This record gives sequence, structure tokens and C-alpha cells, in this order.
Amino acid sequence: MKRIKVKVKIGSQKEKVIKEDNIYYVYTNSPARDNKANISVIELLSEYLDIPKSCISIKRGHKSKVKFIEIED
Repeated sequence: MKRIKVKVKIGSQKEKVIKEDNIYYVYTNSPARDNKANISVIELLSEYLDIPKSCISIKRGHKSKVKFIEIED
């Protein structure tokens, strides 16, 4: 099991993931309401890391821009 730190940037024109110094920056255009941004973060990380969405879960920071994600092996 692996834990990563993610900083979410909401309202981005282009959705992307950038890794810098063990922090993943996730840019999404999904709104921060109705859990849409969190779902988008999981989808984008899934594509970036090439793993199934079911292996990714948010452990801390559901309502914060800084999230701690757990990835199952």
C-alpha cells in the first residue's frame, strides 16, 4: 500500500496531473460540490498512474484542496 499527497487545483481549463517533489498536482475543471472534484481527482490519478480507480481512495482531505490518497497494490 502506498500513500501520496495531492494538491487539487479546481477550475482549470485543461485537466492534468503533474508530479513535483513527491506531491501530485491535479488540475480539474470539475466543481468542488457534490463530490465531483473528488471523483475527478480519482479518475485523473487512475489514468496518470495507469491503475484501476478501485485501487485509489481518499483517506484525508475530502473537503480540502490538499488530500492524502491511498493506493492499493
